[in-house]
Amino acid sequence: MEVKKLYYKISEVAEMFNLNASTIRFWESEFEVLRPRKNAAGSRKYTERDIRYLQIIYQLVKVKGYTLQGAKEAMKTKFDKLEENATMMRTLTHAREFLLDLDKQLADRQKQL
Repeated sequence: MEVKKLYYKISEVAEMFNLNASTIRFWESEFEVLRPRKNAAGSRKYTERDIRYLQIIYQLVKVKGYTLQGAKEAMKTKFDKLEENATMMRTLTHAREFLLDLDKQLADRQKQL
């Protein structure tokens, strides 16, 4: 069973999306919905919700090729649908990872027999 963390560091989030931390910080300044908490030292703490928002922004900007202004407009007019799609994508990604891990475990077990 996968244990989800409550908070993720910016380096962890950057790795999830294969982005530089500076890109994520820049997107924070451009998109109002993206506001991670900061601890006393000023380090960002990202929640699952922040990661969903980042996934929406990533899909619009990096995958679909929207400009930042276009992505902002899409988020204003289609946010519910975009959030639903992002949730679905994360669910499918987790399911895929689970199945790949299960396949590897089965292959390892067959080698032992």
